[in-house]
Amino acid sequence: MAQGLLSFHYEAERSGEGLTALAGLGVYLELFQAAGLPEAVRRHVRAAGKQGWHDVQMVGAGLALNLAGGACVDDPERLEKDEGFTRLMREAEKRMLTRRERRTLKERLRRGRKRTLPSPTAMLDWLAKFHNADEEAKREAGKAFIPAVSKLLAGLMAPNGALISFLQGHRPETTATLDEDATLVETHKRQALFCSKKFRAYQPLNVWWWEQGVILHSEFRDGNVPAGFDKLERAAGGAGRLAGGGEHGAPAHRYCRLQPGSPALLRRGQGRALRGEANSPSVQMS
Repeated sequence: MAQGLLSFHYEAERSGEGLTALAGLGVYLELFQAAGLPEAVRRHVRAAGKQGWHDVQMVGAGLALNLAGGACVDDPERLEKDEGFTRLMREAEKRMLTRRERRTLKERLRRGRKRTLPSPTAMLDWLAKFHNADEEAKREAGKAFIPAVSKLLAGLMAPNGALISFLQGHRPETTATLDEDATLVETHKRQALFCSKKFRAYQPLNVWWWEQGVILHSEFRDGNVPAGFDKLERAAGGAGRLAGGGEHGAPAHRYCRLQPGSPALLRRGQGRALRGEANSPSVQMS
């Protein structure tokens, strides 16, 4: 094609073999390995059982799906058709799995392995194991409710501590300001509850470590659960991950920044509820 204004030229690539628009995922898969997250998953996550895909594969597939912009468990089918991505994922998997895990994979997948990623059915079955059916029975109509975290779900959350330790080892921070808030996410699911804005939604709550720029704690909530519900406990969950920061240690100075009107504040990660003033030097209010 005729060009004369720009200093580069276009060339048509006629072969699509091995090409992918998701090549950037390789950096995140490498970080997953470098941060020691596969080992953390093996240590804490116990949902896979003796048959089917390993927990490490499920977590790795979920990570790739989210980074690629997936919105539901059916989206792995689209990634499975991306030849370049599947080759990238297979290479990453060689380093995620131990020799024993690779050797026993044929025995675990009785029908043989024909896919790079777990099927939507396999992912749904795996995710369902983290559901706490006994807690669901405790719901009361019209009341905000947060189910207690099951043992399996607590194990799934634990590897985040390995990532925090990795960050502290490479980019140490002596101060941790925990910024905590919820976000309304509108949905059309019939099971979703109405939020204060009068539409069906979910209202996940996150604890953000401002200095490091990472989420310490995240909790999926129904739309009718207000942002201030059990705030201190959630901030304590984030502070707990700081305290368990591993060999690199936790920040010496810790503060919690909540919305105005929140009476309970967490200071220095000691689990002590304080009633602070907005102008207090030890409390940061947004």
